[in-house]
Order: sequence, then C-alpha cells, then structure tokens
Amino acid sequence: MATQLAPETVPTYRTSPTASAAFDEWLAANPQARAVHTHPWDVSRSDIYVYDTWGPIFAEMRASAPVNKVTGTPYGDYWNVTSHKAILHVESLPDVFSSSWEHGGITIGDPTQNIDPALLAERQLPMFIAMDRPQHTGQRRTVAPAFTPTEMVRMETEIRSRTAELLDSLPIGVEFDWVDKVSIELTTGMLALLFGFPWPDRRLLTFWSDWAGDVELTLAPDLADERFGILGEMAQYFGRLWMERMGQPPSPDLISMMIHSPAMAHMSPQEFMGNLVLLIVGGNDTTRNTMSGIVHALHTFPDQRELLENDGSLIPNAVQECLRFVTPLAHMRRTAKSDIDLFGQQIRAGDKVVMWYLSANRDETIFENPDKLIVNRPNARRHLAFGHGIHRCVGARLAELQLRVLLEEMRARRMRVNVTGKVERVRANFVHGFRRMDVTVETY
Repeated sequence: MATQLAPETVPTYRTSPTASAAFDEWLAANPQARAVHTHPWDVSRSDIYVYDTWGPIFAEMRASAPVNKVTGTPYGDYWNVTSHKAILHVESLPDVFSSSWEHGGITIGDPTQNIDPALLAERQLPMFIAMDRPQHTGQRRTVAPAFTPTEMVRMETEIRSRTAELLDSLPIGVEFDWVDKVSIELTTGMLALLFGFPWPDRRLLTFWSDWAGDVELTLAPDLADERFGILGEMAQYFGRLWMERMGQPPSPDLISMMIHSPAMAHMSPQEFMGNLVLLIVGGNDTTRNTMSGIVHALHTFPDQRELLENDGSLIPNAVQECLRFVTPLAHMRRTAKSDIDLFGQQIRAGDKVVMWYLSANRDETIFENPDKLIVNRPNARRHLAFGHGIHRCVGARLAELQLRVLLEEMRARRMRVNVTGKVERVRANFVHGFRRMDVTVETY
C-alpha cells in the first residue's frame, strides 16, 4: 500500500546535486562511457537538442523514410516514426503498440543492464501513462476530474493572481534568468496547488521532476542508486501527505482523489512512486519548457510578437502554435506486441517504436512553413505536443490555461521579453526545452 511509505519522523530532503550536474560530473569522471552514436538517423543523441540542430535530420527522414529502423545505438535498436500520419496511426492502435512498463514503457531508455532482477523489480515504477487497458483506464479516470473544464474555471482566478503577482515582481531593464524566475516558479506553484503541497517546499517538485524525467541518466549506471534514493525521498514526503489526509473528506487535490479512488487507493509503493513521477514531470517539465519556449520563439520571430501585442484575440490560437513549435516532450515510445506492417515497414513483436512528436509537429504535409512560428496559423490545433488517443495528456487543459494566462497578463502589462544573454537548452532526447535563458524585460 502507498501509505506504507510514510516515515515516522520528518526527514530532511536533498536539494542537490541537480540531475544534469550529476550526469555531467559522471561523464567527466567516465569519459570512456560517453555514448557513441554512429547512425546518421540515430536521433537519440542529446547533442542535437542542446545545440538545436535536430531539424534537418528529421526533415530528411520525413522526406525519404518516415518509418525507419536504426541499430546499434546506446539505447539499442529502435524504429523512428517521424511523420504526423504515421504517429497518429501508432497512437490509434494501443492494443498493438504497448505503453506498458512491463514491455518497456514510454521512453527510449531501458533499465540498466546487468542489474539484479529483484532490485529491478523494486525499482520499476508503474504509472498509468505506462499502462495498457484496462489498468490505464481506471487510474486515468481517477485524476481526470482535476482537469475538467469546470475545474479550469475554478482554478483560473488563482492562476491569474499568482501569474500577475510574479510578473509585477520582475525587474525592468535588468537581465535575469527567465527559466528560474518565471517558468519554474509558475509551474511549481501550480503543482503545489494541485497536490495541496506545502508552499515553502515547492522547489522540491522541480528537483524531483528533473531526476525523474532525465532519460540520459539510464546511461549512467553509477547514478542509479542516487536517483532511486532521491525518488524514495519524494515518495516519503508524499507518503506523509497521504497519511495526513486519510480519513478526511474528499477534496479537489490529487492526493485526496487517489485516496478515495478504488483504482488507486491500494497502490504498491512502486506504483505510488510511478504515478507521482508522471504527475510531477507531466505538470512541471512540459509547461515549464513551453513557458520558456514561448519567450524564445516570440523573440526569434518579432513580427509574430507584434501581432500578439496588437491583437489579444490571437492569444488562444498562439498558445496552440507555441505548443506545436516548442513541443516540450520530444518523443514517446511504444513496444510492438505483435508483428505488424507499418507503412510498408515490417515491425516485429518486441520491437521498440519511438514516435517523435518533435518531428510530427514540423511535418510539411500538415503545417505550411513549419519552422516558422505563425501565431494565427489556421490548423495549429493539429499539433501532437500532447499526444493522441487514449494516452493524450490528461492535463492538457491546465497547460493551455497556464500558457494563455501568462500571455494575457504579459500583454496587459505591455511587457516585452527580449533574450539578451546566455541560452542553455536541456541536454536530453525526451524533455525538450531550456535550462537557462537570460532575458531583459521592457515595456512597449
């Protein structure tokens, strides 16, 4: 049971090192372990994302082989699925293309090799996004009420108030890191609200999210113990909250929803931890990186920024276009449960199939001039940033609400954000976004 995770006393929780710092330190100490990518279409390599050079590689695949297999990569052999049409097809066949953790899960990474089977079983983290039907259905239904249109109306006032307060605190004409001061602060605040999480400790959510969502850590076996220990601290913290709320009347926070759900009230400790990881990464990394990506994109395309400054009615569509352009999660993985022909390619049972949302959202057959941000793009809503089908992001409405409110409140203050200093992108093939972005705010 999840409640067994709660400690008798309140422990201290680590806040360092960050996942990226730990991985960089490990690589420096183990240069021989640096991943080697030899296939020209092996887009699991993180350097193409940190240096923002991935576009032409995916364009070449879409043009000549939208479904193709690469072999001998640090993540093993896998199929690239790069076109919008092919990804929709895979997503529409969840009984053939499995999301289940039992078959490999949702990311390109696999468990550390040569690990003791008992330890591996202990460290598997089932979560409903990494489950197939019917298990997926019951657990998703548990948390879905937190993201209904009615709940969005209820939450908008507080989201707007917090956003306004933060924007009013920003310095004008003084350079600062937008990722830390705005994107992280707004998204961790939102997560704290969703979980009923103690406000002073909210930055722990960001720390845990980074350790949970960094796929590259699977390439560093020496960090496995540290990662699982940090996630264990996360589970302990939430276990305390669970214990405190047991026996209390139902409330809108996600922990209460789990407690009062037949599908989730009796989760194993691993399943409890897995679903926390899902909700924290899903609610943190995706919105956080889109909030940063919006600023970077509007700075890159000043003509589109001017359109938004002059016409606030474009903001809802601009949110969809920014999600398409940024695509905060680069991929999702499936595993074939049976042999199947996929657009002329013979997929075998057990094959790893990687859907590159990043590529689908730049598909020239769907989006005209896809490498340009176009805030009034007529079909922006066809983006796949939230996935498709039964696994479409359960929190999509909340992400859209947060992004819309941010743009509306910036416009209300005639706030223009210019990228004026260091820009550091996330070195990862799963989370796609920014680790740092130095900006200067001006008014227009």
